Amino acid sequence: MEAPTILHADLDAFYASVEQRDDPRLRGRPVIVGAGVVLAASYEAKARGVRTAMSGSQARRLCPEAIVAEPRMSAYAAASRAVFDVFRETTPLVEGLSIDEAFLDVRGLRRLAGTPAEIAVRVRRRMRAELGLPITVGVARTKFLAKVASAVAKPDGLLVVPPDEELAFLHPLPIERLWGVGPVTARKLQERGVHTVGEVAGLGEPALVALLGRAAGRHLHALAHNRDPRPVAVGRRRRSLGAQRALGRRARSAAELDAILITLVDRLAARLRSGSRRARTVVLRLRFDDFSRAARSHTLPEPTAETAAILAAARALLAEAATTVEARGLTLLGLALENLEDADAGQLALPLHGRRPGGLDAALDDLRARYGARAVTRAVLLGRDDGPSAPLLPD
Repeated sequence: MEAPTILHADLDAFYASVEQRDDPRLRGRPVIVGAGVVLAASYEAKARGVRTAMSGSQARRLCPEAIVAEPRMSAYAAASRAVFDVFRETTPLVEGLSIDEAFLDVRGLRRLAGTPAEIAVRVRRRMRAELGLPITVGVARTKFLAKVASAVAKPDGLLVVPPDEELAFLHPLPIERLWGVGPVTARKLQERGVHTVGEVAGLGEPALVALLGRAAGRHLHALAHNRDPRPVAVGRRRRSLGAQRALGRRARSAAELDAILITLVDRLAARLRSGSRRARTVVLRLRFDDFSRAARSHTLPEPTAETAAILAAARALLAEAATTVEARGLTLLGLALENLEDADAGQLALPLHGRRPGGLDAALDDLRARYGARAVTRAVLLGRDDGPSAPLLPD
């Protein structure tokens, strides 16, 4: 059987770890990044129940001795660049998932660098010695299992799953470890008495398809048997872009939600234009006070990078969900642009209705390029805190 050669490397509590690295007084102490809403929590704070996207007031009640650090996005972006330098010096086959997470394919490196386990040990040692950051690495034959292994090994661990022990490792795990199993799917499975990955595997594909639908049923059946043929993809342009804002549990007015939505659209549309991309589908993602989630999507008549067209679609989706938001409370507002495509040089400037996106979009893009992203904003956002702009992987 093929040897495990895929590494899933994931920095531990990345923002908080950077703060602890840069300020020795914070080491070993509970650290919360972000005052209004928790952007990250050190493992010392997590042990007290603090979680990402929790309101700052709730986090401080759970852990009153926590030290609250203001986000320093430039520091996190610099740390991420250094992390990915280590990844790329390890192997040319690196697929970034976020600024602190990547798959590495180390097949063919045994003579030069040793076994995959030895390479993983070296990556972790370099992260500590050169960057001062803890990292967890999972090693397996498939991307799916490598990611599961790193999740099980956290924090600051290393777990190699031998080929002959894959199912023995995977099957006792809870169903939530399967990609694609959120609260709704988990509830459906649990109502059938299915609680572990092994029980999903034993249910059989026809039963899963009948319960969850063709796509989801076949997907989970394959993962429950560790069938994941996807290679580590290098240099593939992303098919979607997303941004989100955690809101805490304070009630937000319609005007506040609209301003947050404008901020998200503004960021994403500008990123589309900077990468010569266009989007066809707008997806609104919501998380409610009871931790349930919902998503609504709209497909545009034509792909576009125009802020106004994307914002109109996003506003319509939020309006459709207004009654639910009012009844259940909203703790997170997210937006994704999907079905991205490259724009021809002569067509990028041709959005919906034949207008050239010269106008406001081009003017803002030009001014922000010259003076910085926060130097210029839209009038409706003046005086509002649009939240920290998280560093992103290059497109």
